[in-house]
Amino acid sequence: MGNSSKLSLALVGLILSGSLVGCSDGRAGAQDAAKQLASAVAALDVGSVAFEGKDSGGANEQLHEVFKALDPVKPVVDTGELTLDKDTATVPLTYSWKIGSGEWKYTTSAQLKKSGDKWLTVWNPATLVPSLAEGEVLGTLSQSPARAEILGAGDAKLVTYRAVVNVGIDKPRLASADPAASATQLAQLVGVDPAAYTQQVQAAGPEAFVTAITLRQDGRTITDDQIAGIPGARAIADSLPLAPTRTFARALLGTAAEANAEQIEKSGGALRAGDTTGTGGLQQQYDAQLRGSDGTQVFAEKAGLTAEERQTLLNGGRRALFQVDMKVGTPLKTTLDPNLQQLAEDILGKVAPASAIVALRPSSGAVLAAASGPGSNGYDTALLGQYAPGSIFKIVDSLAMIRNGMTPDAMVECPATLTVDGRTFKNAEGYPASSLGSVTLRDAFAHSCNTAFINARDTVSQAQLEAAATSLGVAVEAPSLGASAFLGSVPGDASGTEHAASMIGQGKVLMSPLAAAIMAGSVAKGAPVAPQLVLNPGADEAGTGAVASPSAGSTPSAGSTPSAGSTPSAPAPAKASGTPVTAAEAAALADMMRAVVTSGHTGFLAAVPGAPVGAKTGTAEFGSDNPPKTHAWIVAVHGDLAVAVFVEEGGLGATVSGPLLKEFLTAAG
Repeated sequence: MGNSSKLSLALVGLILSGSLVGCSDGRAGAQDAAKQLASAVAALDVGSVAFEGKDSGGANEQLHEVFKALDPVKPVVDTGELTLDKDTATVPLTYSWKIGSGEWKYTTSAQLKKSGDKWLTVWNPATLVPSLAEGEVLGTLSQSPARAEILGAGDAKLVTYRAVVNVGIDKPRLASADPAASATQLAQLVGVDPAAYTQQVQAAGPEAFVTAITLRQDGRTITDDQIAGIPGARAIADSLPLAPTRTFARALLGTAAEANAEQIEKSGGALRAGDTTGTGGLQQQYDAQLRGSDGTQVFAEKAGLTAEERQTLLNGGRRALFQVDMKVGTPLKTTLDPNLQQLAEDILGKVAPASAIVALRPSSGAVLAAASGPGSNGYDTALLGQYAPGSIFKIVDSLAMIRNGMTPDAMVECPATLTVDGRTFKNAEGYPASSLGSVTLRDAFAHSCNTAFINARDTVSQAQLEAAATSLGVAVEAPSLGASAFLGSVPGDASGTEHAASMIGQGKVLMSPLAAAIMAGSVAKGAPVAPQLVLNPGADEAGTGAVASPSAGSTPSAGSTPSAGSTPSAPAPAKASGTPVTAAEAAALADMMRAVVTSGHTGFLAAVPGAPVGAKTGTAEFGSDNPPKTHAWIVAVHGDLAVAVFVEEGGLGATVSGPLLKEFLTAAG
């Protein structure tokens, strides 16, 4: 008996069997039978329903066959108003299926017939789907759109489809060759684990192509001839949404690849096997916007078709029932400048510890580069790092002091050491003796006198520090950024040694490299910089630009970098910004940042061509080593460019991060 005949018999069984419901005569019994039918079909499980002339298991099997192509979706089935005519009744059944991004709704009619004291459901195939004939089942065709691009400044293509080759063993091509020998040989050629790959090849079916590695076509060094020299091995051309290089802005952009089982399960039906989805960074955050949605057609076809017969019917013979049009994703536009991003990455390529360079345009807030070095191990140090800023925070101190009536020419005391509540603070090693004693605020800032700024603790409260920080655009939310980021944390309340430590950017004061660039950029702009990275975030996917706050009492380590892929917790950003920095206040700060170059310890920046450079260095101690390890910071403004350079385990900001900054500014032009 053919499959079509089996299906016909099963549907006849469904027609004849109906739902047996013990009840009194009349409308109530018919309504109960109708509701039981609707519930059973909605569950796609009629195994517990007794059928006349057909066993429940067989009926259930045939019902699954009709709707198999829609698995795992189930319909919502509701009954309408029942019409009773003596021993027969009819009831409308309204079906609703969620198909991709659309909803397939239709109404059929079920007939009920009284037999003795029970109501049977008389069911023909059209009870399942309008006009469904005996021997027909549902089929589907889906079409996925190409993933949309991620664009940079001037619509430069940061992530676009690029040519690749999937290199692997094509098992039908092995012929009599030993699968293990070929797998081992290919694994050694392309540099993957031979034991693991051999196991994959041996476990795969006889018709499988087992990918060992996917290589970019551009610049690949393993040739087709080398691959073809291994029995069963071949390279299959393909294309994937990729950045210009494997490492280009990887922590920020994320990656896109075929969805794995876990991603499919968590997607709630949005992803299916074979779909491309984003992992990490902007690719994950804006996945729905970039992915678009599949087009799906539902049709009726004869049951039991072979693959060849089905292919023939693609040219006609299928009856379309429902269609959801494919929607192409929307490209994600960002402000990243590909040349500056690559420049930053090239400069950080020689730095072993975790590191970052962030560059932005103060006038617009556009983030031009946000590079995390190889030592960050895939973590987005540039945007998410949480570190003590050290003396770059003296920009914030100085704003608070200016607001208390000081000027760059005001005199401050800079002793060699200073003791607060039993803790001794000192200046950095090599601090010039000529800048000790009574010096101008400008001179104390230029040479980064720790003791002068700690001396100001009695006139600058912790609350004033927090307000000054937010006035410069840090430790606040960044709603226009469009990406997850940490913009700094400055406690509003601290006393004693903790308040003193805050004055030199330690204690519980934390910043990311992005926050440091914003702080410097606000000086250049003469107003707080509101950073922007994503220009067209989807309505449901735009982030606040601030990392979520942790549970009460937790404080992130100032010296630790969260592991790659983890979501860091950070103190909540300030609910409200302080009074915005004014043009006059910013001019005083810019004057002192320029002095760091003209008379301080970053004289090497004087040679940078173009607009005069203003800068501030920072060296922040962390950990319990003796002597302690240090974070090396430097921030600078250069025309309409603000840059922060950070090295997690460096020496002094001037000697470690300074040369990296000079190289960046000089090449950036």
